[in-house]
Amino acid sequence: MTDSYFHEGDLVGVLTTQPLDRLLDYKAPEGGCHLGAFVEVPLGPRKVLGVVWGKGKGDYDLAKIRSVIRVLDVAPMREEMRSFLIRAAEYTLTPMPAMLRLGTRAPGLGDAPSMRKVYRLGDTVPDRMTGAREKVLGVLRDYGGLSFTLRELAEMADVGTSVVKGLVKLGAVSEEEAPRDTPYPQLDPDYGGKELSADQAIGAEALRAALRSDGYGTTLLKGVTGSGKTEVYLEAVAECLRMGRQALVLLPEIALSGEFINRVEARFGMKPAEWHSGVTMTERRRCWRMVGQGDAQLVVGARSALFLPYQNLGLIVVDEEHDTSYKQEDGVLYNARDMAVLRAAINGAQVVLASATPSLESWANVEAGKYQRLELTSRFGAAVMPKMDAIDMRVEDLPGGQWVSPTLRGAIQQRLEKGEQSLIFLNRRGYAPITLCRACGHQIGCEHCDARMVEHRFLKRLMCHQCGETKPMPTVCPSCEAEDRLSAVGPGVERMGEEVAELFPDARIAVLSSDLYGSARAMKAHIEEIAQGGTDIIIGTQLVAKGHNFPLLTLVGVIDADLGLQGSDLRAAERTFQLMRQVAGRAGRAETPGEALLQTYQPEHAVIRAILAGDEESFWKAEAEERKAAGVPPYGRMAGIILSSPNVQEVFDLGSEMARMDGPLRAIGAQVFGPAPAPIARVRGKHRVRLLVKAEKSAPLQQALAKWAGQFRLPTNLRMAIDIDPQSFY
Repeated sequence: MTDSYFHEGDLVGVLTTQPLDRLLDYKAPEGGCHLGAFVEVPLGPRKVLGVVWGKGKGDYDLAKIRSVIRVLDVAPMREEMRSFLIRAAEYTLTPMPAMLRLGTRAPGLGDAPSMRKVYRLGDTVPDRMTGAREKVLGVLRDYGGLSFTLRELAEMADVGTSVVKGLVKLGAVSEEEAPRDTPYPQLDPDYGGKELSADQAIGAEALRAALRSDGYGTTLLKGVTGSGKTEVYLEAVAECLRMGRQALVLLPEIALSGEFINRVEARFGMKPAEWHSGVTMTERRRCWRMVGQGDAQLVVGARSALFLPYQNLGLIVVDEEHDTSYKQEDGVLYNARDMAVLRAAINGAQVVLASATPSLESWANVEAGKYQRLELTSRFGAAVMPKMDAIDMRVEDLPGGQWVSPTLRGAIQQRLEKGEQSLIFLNRRGYAPITLCRACGHQIGCEHCDARMVEHRFLKRLMCHQCGETKPMPTVCPSCEAEDRLSAVGPGVERMGEEVAELFPDARIAVLSSDLYGSARAMKAHIEEIAQGGTDIIIGTQLVAKGHNFPLLTLVGVIDADLGLQGSDLRAAERTFQLMRQVAGRAGRAETPGEALLQTYQPEHAVIRAILAGDEESFWKAEAEERKAAGVPPYGRMAGIILSSPNVQEVFDLGSEMARMDGPLRAIGAQVFGPAPAPIARVRGKHRVRLLVKAEKSAPLQQALAKWAGQFRLPTNLRMAIDIDPQSFY
């Protein structure tokens, strides 16, 4: 027996997807099995999925050890994938079975492949050739004998399916039964390359050279909105394909995938594999299997596409790398950007982090020399950056309960008269809004922390989410003593829609918010309709900041630029800066110059001034200095501990006990803050309490956390989640 092959009857240790804290011993089945083989094993009365992880321990009555039922007909898990799952589990403090579930999220992996009809070039030539028939045969000739489904072939030839069926009867096209999980069509790296601008060409060559180095590296690809970052990193994808390696492009929202897939097809002649919640279960299984066999060259997907079983991964692109949706906030808590870097380091692959407004973490890694930096400084083609101005809301004559200022109203009216589009943007966040005085712009803060207090409507109190301090909701502003001028900033999109409809009764209005659509397909269709001019005024949340191209959009009005400034988490200023810059970049994508107007009660605030001036480097430097001084990420380490239970006393008691028994954390110089109610203190009937652990950058935080958490026995209905590098604090 070698270390990687087990003969029939040998003891093997199997990691299953079940919530167990150890490997289980089984006997290798008839015919033996390889290390990494996907297997079906008996567990009690059930059959469960597992992976052969190594030799069995043999510390159990050998007579009672059962055999592996069967080895699944899929490519074994490669060593680098096992290593990635182990290291990701260690970093995020996640049990290994949960990591394995992430790596096996395709349905029916153990099923025999089902069959479907496919079509390829036949042996005969029709006596009578029509234009439609020539198109079909031309596609089949162009793709060198590849087979297609009926719908794929008809779509590519731009003909009806009856034309294909007619050619089958004549023998010019052959119809065959083939497994449903078929390889993806080959992408052609030299098919549709565009002419690049000077700085795009320099960027593309730098990425190609990095790939040819045949080792690990990470590059931050920074460029203003509209500078053509996508074209540049698609050149890196092309180089990866020429080298015979696989590429992965991660997108933050599946709503972006439709437009992006079309761009990939235009560049490489074929569609890539897709992996996200919008694809069918059949396609997910096909993608998983073909990636493992090396028969999918390029995957475009959501964050979980990182856990596919790549055979030869050479490149990972993280588009909009700063986006908060790369952080998984339930189940396994991981950041796809950081895990992409880990996966690439293990695979000897390159990472491209693309963004107009990078995260401070990535900026700091460039400054420290860990990442390379490429910058695209000009917008592609004729478009120029939009003109940006603040609207000082303290001097606008705006009735209570209304949000569109007279200045913004006038700018929208001008666009309507010219037949151009306007976007009204709401900076909605996932937690309760900030309480602000409409007379002086003051935001109510905590007396014990450098954080703003957040309104908890159920409690009718303000609460600090850093230290847990609470106080009754005041009626008078603590700063200027104005009465009845305090309000929670920001309307919802539906209420905004009603106001805009009253102001502009003849305008065509579209409300864009991800929770208003029944399916990803419906959202994509609506976005395409808007892009083609089907709407005059778009009302949107963060969804519209992410990569959509609206050619007729020339005005962006930000309703609540202040929401998020000095908010209840350390990234508030950074996120506001990123979001405002990105939203503003939506304006003026074509020849018409754009304008962005930010409604603010604090026009003198450093973040608002930096946004208007476009002075990104000085903003990052100032933000970095503040974080360094506070010892917080990326210059320190943090972990969030969320305790949840239907019993509110139980979670507070355990939280208090954990804060007292902090010996393992004190030993590495870490501090524990809390317990405090989580900003969203009750979710689905469970009360939530949060503790925050802060440590120096070099501290061995995970080991200390594991030791600390291991001291406590949790009641049956109490759950503890440990979030390393928390992105949000709810």
